[in-house]
Amino acid sequence: MHTPLNSETWEAIILTLKLAASATALLMLLATPLAWWLSQTASRWRAPVGALVTLPLVLPPSVLGFYLLVSLGPQGPLGQLTQALGWGVLSFTFAGLLIGSVLFSLPFAVQPIQNAFEAMGKRPMEVAYTLRASPLNAFFTVALPLARPGLLTAAILSFAHTVGEFGVVLMIGGNIPGKTRVVSTQIYGHVEAMEYAQAHGLAAGLLLFSFAVLLLLSRLQQRAGAARP
Repeated sequence: MHTPLNSETWEAIILTLKLAASATALLMLLATPLAWWLSQTASRWRAPVGALVTLPLVLPPSVLGFYLLVSLGPQGPLGQLTQALGWGVLSFTFAGLLIGSVLFSLPFAVQPIQNAFEAMGKRPMEVAYTLRASPLNAFFTVALPLARPGLLTAAILSFAHTVGEFGVVLMIGGNIPGKTRVVSTQIYGHVEAMEYAQAHGLAAGLLLFSFAVLLLLSRLQQRAGAARP
């Protein structure tokens, strides 16, 4: 008799947390400069780049997962590159899951940070420049501290969204125990095996986690609103 927290379930939970933490760290590194560029540039490329960043919000996860699977496969351009570099094929590996998670959650990281940068206006940076701060120094000492609520929101949303992924991770990683099986695909496996009690336990856990994330974001927004002059 399996319980909701048997060894396979713990493996899935640990892998999910590892994937979410890794994806969030990478997303913050990638999304912050990208969001800054989108909030400041007047380039004609702003609209196309913004559309590409937002695309995962409207694209079915299975479509994104399919094209990533093809690209990362042995005959795909990324797959051939990784094989040439000696990394092997990344489909059905944790690295493949990480790539898919970063791409799929990118808008959840970029948009809150971009909104925070745009909300602070031009004045703080102009003042920093008049005090002879370099653009890089002004970015780290002025822009980032002022955008802290957006950065925190982006990190929370990225982590939570990665935890709840299903379509992309199933397409890229399958459902390999101890290797690519995360909580969402574990639930899918339980349902396929008609193990509804186990599926219910994990699904309820994700439901409570999602509610807690939304509650936390609401509290953060209230605090940010109260802190504004």
